[in-house]
Amino acid sequence: MALDKSFDAVTARSNEIIKDAIGVDYSKFESGNIAFDYEGMMDSVGYSLEEVIKINRETGVGNTPLIELKNISALARKLSAPGKGARIFVKDEQCNPSGSFKDRRAALSVYEAQKMGYKGVVAATSGNYGAAVASQAAMRNLDCIIVQECYDSKKVGQPEILEKQRKCECLGAEVVQLSVGPELFYTFLSILEDTGYFNASLYSFFAIAGTETLGYELANQCKEMTGRFPDYVLATHAGGGNLTGTARGLVKAGATETKVYGASVDLKGLHMASDNDFNKKSFTTGHTGFGVPYATDPDHSDVPRSAARPLRYMDEYMIVKQGEVFYMTEALSSLEGMERGPAGNTSLTAAFALARELDEDQIIIVQETEYTGAGKHPLPQLAFAKQNGVELSFGDPDADIPGKNIILPEHPSMIKSRYSDMDKLRRSYIKKQVQHVGATWAGESDIAYLAAETKSSKEFVVETLKGINIEIK
Repeated sequence: MALDKSFDAVTARSNEIIKDAIGVDYSKFESGNIAFDYEGMMDSVGYSLEEVIKINRETGVGNTPLIELKNISALARKLSAPGKGARIFVKDEQCNPSGSFKDRRAALSVYEAQKMGYKGVVAATSGNYGAAVASQAAMRNLDCIIVQECYDSKKVGQPEILEKQRKCECLGAEVVQLSVGPELFYTFLSILEDTGYFNASLYSFFAIAGTETLGYELANQCKEMTGRFPDYVLATHAGGGNLTGTARGLVKAGATETKVYGASVDLKGLHMASDNDFNKKSFTTGHTGFGVPYATDPDHSDVPRSAARPLRYMDEYMIVKQGEVFYMTEALSSLEGMERGPAGNTSLTAAFALARELDEDQIIIVQETEYTGAGKHPLPQLAFAKQNGVELSFGDPDADIPGKNIILPEHPSMIKSRYSDMDKLRRSYIKKQVQHVGATWAGESDIAYLAAETKSSKEFVVETLKGINIEIK
């Protein structure tokens, strides 16, 4: 009898499909209430950090340079009070095979797929991860299908996403392009079921374990170059895997005192699943439309429990404006001779603002760059914005209204720090974790788990739980 391939039937089988496509029974990590065994799940990756590094090296992943941005640091000092203006370094992840840190997330997943005997891999992504999976699959002689949310209902696609399609296809992948909406998850599940391929999820523990090598490397490189670990590491935050993996790698290197900040572009007011708003956003990743939902509800991903859990590790969450990121992208090119894409430059923008608050002997590392190309470059992105009725001007970036205008700063001194309310994010996360399992009570293990998940205290967790009428046992 043929399988029912209707939307409702396929999505109802999602847990079974994903289990078959990744070879992991996530239920063994559940406690029966709010808590789940996160570290147990991460340990089940089955490889030490040294083994992951070795696997990465087999396909040329990692060992990327750490570069001090001396001219940008000097500009920050010129605009700062005397004695202020931290040193800014960048980890140049463009040097990976497909041009971004996502190769680290893909390398271990594709290795595992080959080891387990899968004939191919599938990933749902409109970003750099698709190119990374395609590159790694080509090296290991596996088939690759990338499912991409690309168009609005008029079949108009963003230049950056179309650039990713081109790159994925050049690397040998089949690209399935879809319009914005719920068909993405349905199509992804259906392809996994029909092909029997491996789910190379961005949010699996394989992907996060691969990213640990990034934090580990940059910590040790910084110590070798400067004699100590960095004071701050800034990560562009979208789905949370970038920050989570990097932070875990820092800990494994011994850099336990290093502060980890997330950074996202402010796209407040634009809805990521809206057909009307889809092409009015000039950033396809690293923005608040992903950053806030994935910080507060990480488990709404393509695996039952996401290994990307940024609130476990995030000390602060900085927000930057669209025009500021485009400005810093040009500054990186003209002052440092490094033409790079906008995702990594989101955290560079935050680092530039943060540097002006810190003493000049402190060290900030921007932990990744990405390649740029025909569609990812700021010029086609800005031209596309104008075509969609977005006004471009120079002025005060604080007057920026996503979907309405993009304001480039008239002067670099106008790039400034903005901080999210971390306790508000933590409370939202706790509420969603309670809803995730339908909990009515919380025990000691649940409270300890939520405190670890939110990098807060048991007292904070208990207060939040009582505020939503959860019984404390």
